[in-house]
Amino acid sequence: MDARQTDASGADLLVPTSPKRLVSLVPSVTETLFALGLGPRVVGVTDWCLHPATELEGLPRVGGTKNPDLGSLEALAPDLVLANLEENREIDVRRLRERGLRVWVDFPCTVAEVLSQTRWLAMLGAPETAARSLLATLEEAVREAARRRSDPVRCFLAVWKDPWMTISSATYAHDLLAQMGFVNVFADAAERYPRVDLEQIAARDPEIVLLPDEPYAFDEDDARLLRRALTSTTAGRRGAIHAVDGTLAFWHGPRTARALRESLVSGRP
Repeated sequence: MDARQTDASGADLLVPTSPKRLVSLVPSVTETLFALGLGPRVVGVTDWCLHPATELEGLPRVGGTKNPDLGSLEALAPDLVLANLEENREIDVRRLRERGLRVWVDFPCTVAEVLSQTRWLAMLGAPETAARSLLATLEEAVREAARRRSDPVRCFLAVWKDPWMTISSATYAHDLLAQMGFVNVFADAAERYPRVDLEQIAARDPEIVLLPDEPYAFDEDDARLLRRALTSTTAGRRGAIHAVDGTLAFWHGPRTARALRESLVSGRP
């Protein structure tokens, strides 16, 4: 029997207890569905859904996360469409609902909420063994990270360049860093993704700087640039400015466990 629930957008909708046809508009959710053994029910994904690569081969693509092809999506006749409050546009969600599609919008902003989201997705009909395995992996990674935490390390995590942008305490990436013992030097910012300049970054004196390769494609050239620009900071003096895998910083789900175990970068100060 369908269950009436309220999603992160405030919408009250009937969620099918065991949907047979799922469309995911969120790359990290797509990966989570497959990790939960729900891959055979996924009938459509976005162009940005890259993992698990082999299993996604041949699946219909419905466009980008910000510009899905609503007609193609509707033609897939999904029982449930999975979206994210930040990653997908409200207008697309509304238009899909106006076409009679059931769209569930989620918005995990902490590691604990990622665990809750994973449990919720598992309730869509995931095989018990797969669900138990993924949840156990996530829970153990959280415990391992807590055991490893020692002295806090001040961290600057970049998300964009020209202008430079970072994260506040209102983001999933912030909580992920905190679980690893990193202190986000711009946690107090009013905006979720504040604009900053190099002088402001230097004034916060980060001990480590992380440059993910998404959403902006930071690379080693950017790391070298910042090593020169932030020579007055602890991170600059130590050379602790690293290009890192952006999926570990921003994709919640199976990658949450990997991020916690790897602390995003080896050789952490």
